[in-house]
Amino acid sequence: MIVLHHLENSRSQRVLWLLEELALPYEITHYKRDPKTMLAPPSLRAVHPLGKSPVISDGEQVVAESGAILEYLVDTYADAAGRGELRPARGTADYRRYQYWMHYAEGSLMPLMLLSLVFLRLPKAPMPFLVRKVVEQVSKRALSSFVTPQVTTHLEHMERALGESPWFAGPKLTAADIQMSFPIEAAAARAGLDGRYPRLAAFRERIQALPAYQRALERGGPLELSGRAGL
Repeated sequence: MIVLHHLENSRSQRVLWLLEELALPYEITHYKRDPKTMLAPPSLRAVHPLGKSPVISDGEQVVAESGAILEYLVDTYADAAGRGELRPARGTADYRRYQYWMHYAEGSLMPLMLLSLVFLRLPKAPMPFLVRKVVEQVSKRALSSFVTPQVTTHLEHMERALGESPWFAGPKLTAADIQMSFPIEAAAARAGLDGRYPRLAAFRERIQALPAYQRALERGGPLELSGRAGL
């Protein structure tokens, strides 16, 4: 039996979605964030040394990192579940796109989402008044001179990609779309993904309407990324 160690408002929502797409039997162990720090509870360290989510156990196999988990589940179960299309055929152009977006989500896009969150939240942290003024200026400058322009470049890049096909790796939903869903939701919550990017907006609406996506929210709880959670 697959067991998902699921932290609220986290990347593990993607794993829940894929488990539902594959219609696999699984169990969830739920974890709550610390209400003050928004960090994962120490009990997760008993599952993985970093104490982070998502982590799955599948018999003796323990897999961490959302991208690695998605690839493991697709490689192990997709064909048997009749969902082989969740990974394009190896050696094809769609497969190369699939690999790119699977790695891009965490390697290029999520660091920018983290920077956006840090510089938006930093001026709100407890600190002396005079220090706050300095931090506000530094954060404002960092956002305007680097973070926001970089985010815009990446949003435009994704918008163009969805002009080539309805999904990131071709004509059908794949695990790459599931992997991309989390940073796109984060961008919509706090990094400027709005009506200027109609294809990305349509992508969000399309995935949110999928029955497996809805079932994942029912099992794991709502995904709220506007605050400190989710990174």
